[in-house]
Amino acid sequence: MASQDAERAAFIVKKSEFEKQATVIRAGGEAEAADILSKSFQASGKGLIEVRRIEAAKDIAETLARSRNVTYLPSGQSVLMNLNAK
Repeated sequence: MASQDAERAAFIVKKSEFEKQATVIRAGGEAEAADILSKSFQASGKGLIEVRRIEAAKDIAETLARSRNVTYLPSGQSVLMNLNAK
């Protein structure tokens, strides 16, 4: 019984050490990824932000186009609607 408790304690210690090591490695990888992203953003200027803005606008336009309850009216045009239709 005592030897099993000692083995269990040793296992827990090793497991904790591996988890600590994994956390350090993961944090290092995340820091490196953040550094790479930061350098990419600096190199590309506002180009990436503009691409993301265009992609978001495209997604919104596609969603609105599929919706049956939304009608697009180009600016500068007037539309008369009979809201009292029977």
